[in-house]
Amino acid sequence: MDRSAHFRSRRPALVVALAAATALTLAGCSSGSGGKKAEEDGANASAGRADTPRMTVALVTHQSAGDTFWDIVRKGAEAAAAKDNIKLVYTHDPDAGQQAGLVQNAVDRKVDGIAVTLAKPDAMKDVVGKAKAAGIPVVGLNSGLSDWKRLGLLQFFGQDETVAGEAFGRKLNEVGAKKAVCVIQEQGNVGLTQRCDGVRKTFDGTTETLYVNGADMPSVKSTITAKLKQDKAIDHVVTLGAPFALTAVQSVDDAGSKARIATFDLNKNLTGAVKKGTIQFAVDQQPYLQGYLAIDSLWLYRNNGNYSGGGEQPVLTGPAFVDKSNVDRIAGFAAKGTR
Repeated sequence: MDRSAHFRSRRPALVVALAAATALTLAGCSSGSGGKKAEEDGANASAGRADTPRMTVALVTHQSAGDTFWDIVRKGAEAAAAKDNIKLVYTHDPDAGQQAGLVQNAVDRKVDGIAVTLAKPDAMKDVVGKAKAAGIPVVGLNSGLSDWKRLGLLQFFGQDETVAGEAFGRKLNEVGAKKAVCVIQEQGNVGLTQRCDGVRKTFDGTTETLYVNGADMPSVKSTITAKLKQDKAIDHVVTLGAPFALTAVQSVDDAGSKARIATFDLNKNLTGAVKKGTIQFAVDQQPYLQGYLAIDSLWLYRNNGNYSGGGEQPVLTGPAFVDKSNVDRIAGFAAKGTR
């Protein structure tokens, strides 16, 4: 993997070595979108490679319908499950109360482990406590770096969104940006807010926040278009997910704007846009790795008593920049659904 664009956190205490599991062969599995009901990968029953007892693990995220980011997370989780003889049960809901209900369902099923995102951590506090009381180990991934220890999770796998935002702001300075609009697609999601706050902290220009309804892409497009028509001084649109960046490309065209687009997160379509120059750069947090490590960590904990970071430090999977200098290398992995 080309790490030439990798940038270092200013918080070195947070940086810990990745679990030994990252050195294991990653078994590719097909990904797919899901609904609010449980989605089980039946193929895992015969795909397990470990000779350890069969486990059932629940992965519960705040995925919204149509967000391809989570297909990559899930694919990594499925690869770890196949290797570890784990039955993976994947559920998701962007509504925090409904997501908490899905975690409760997993507790009621008496699963062997739970991996959960904490986009709205306070809504998850009680149900995580119930899982712990039932003796079910819980790990966090993707969202919740500031809250996972407070909620008593065993481990966390993801990126520091504030650090990522700060690095993004410095990158905007390097490319000569003067006025940026940071587009948040889900109000109340602490990780998204931290990204925009981080950008604002280090960016020398002016930053505004624009809220859109991420569940309604036509509305996202029209809201960004209206903002660009209203304020011709905006020279950069900052989005917080690949689908929103690609939609913003259409908004820029519709508005007759000269604004450039940069984003957090990748998918295979976005790497193509970086190649063409319609997207200036992206920040990659390696969602495949987040899903893989979260599930593998529960196997390691149950069978060996292992846990990464000593229960005190997160395992950081990002961030790193992807731009024209390294996109050709990354695009190959993205085409396989692993970046």
